Amino acid sequence: MIVKTKKYKLEAGTYIKMGLVNVLKQQWWVILIAVAIACGYFWIASWWWISMAILAYILYVLFWVIQFTGVTQMEQNKVMFEKMAYEIDSRQILMKINTKQGMPVNWNMIKSVQLTKDAFVLVMSKAQFIHLPFKIFNSDNDKKFVETILKRKGYIGE
Repeated sequence: MIVKTKKYKLEAGTYIKMGLVNVLKQQWWVILIAVAIACGYFWIASWWWISMAILAYILYVLFWVIQFTGVTQMEQNKVMFEKMAYEIDSRQILMKINTKQGMPVNWNMIKSVQLTKDAFVLVMSKAQFIHLPFKIFNSDNDKKFVETILKRKGYIGE
């Protein structure tokens, strides 16, 4: 069975927010570096340690915001932000711009899947993911079938 979805356009703001959350989840340990710098306060009592630790972490987050914003502005990435329909089966996910143009994504390219309250997020890397909101599925059975595929592939638990 192949699940065909309605056309969906990933908004740039959604991409930036989701990408930033994904990076901060994957690289949670960076906050420990900022805390270690702030602990310099106990070595030499100066508020500079704490303020520089906060500044360093803010600059780190700002770096990633700029990276994800840049991805949305690059010409070669414009296709990511066009309206696409998806065809999902147990072999692959076919991302279709129109009836003649599409790109297959094999399941082995998917590193993890996050199940949010209103979407499936298929993560391929820090900056690449497929956002499938539940509203693009034509029926509840289509959504359940995709969920079954994800369970069989071992991406989400029972």
